Amino acid sequence: MAHSHDHPHGHAHSHGPATPHPAQPAPWSILRMTLLARLGAALAVSAGLWTVVLLAMR
Repeated sequence: MAHSHDHPHGHAHSHGPATPHPAQPAPWSILRMTLLARLGAALAVSAGLWTVVLLAMR
């Protein structure tokens, strides 16, 4: 019983089925951020998490 497994999407695969997709460039990386930007991001995330905790304790 033969039947095809055609994919409806239109892009062509240039690698074999057992090969992983090639790496895509990241739009941003925490490693490329300056120290000040990393500290600011960490403070913002921390403030957001504390907000969740304090709202949950109300």
